Amino acid sequence: MVFPLPDKYIDLLTDFGFKRVFGTEPNKALLIDFLNTLLPPHHQIQDVTIKNPEFLGKTLVDRRAIFDIYCQSTTGERFIVEMQKAKQTFFKDRSVYYATFP
Repeated sequence: MVFPLPDKYIDLLTDFGFKRVFGTEPNKALLIDFLNTLLPPHHQIQDVTIKNPEFLGKTLVDRRAIFDIYCQSTTGERFIVEMQKAKQTFFKDRSVYYATFP
């Protein structure tokens, strides 16, 4: 007797799902292709680096930042790509804060 298994999918809009599918070295080319379909031609990604993405601050009162992907474009620009599912009230403020990291 055969029992069919229900289909299971990973939600790419969750932190776990996005990092599980795109956050590994073997899937680096897949990640670059995916992001390049979303970006305009003048911001095409040439390389991505996924390091320990958490910056916890130097003291207890410092803010915490979690970066998803460090990118370098074909023109040499460097930028951070972050997966964001929910609306963020202070998105512009957080973007300025993230821009202060090397």
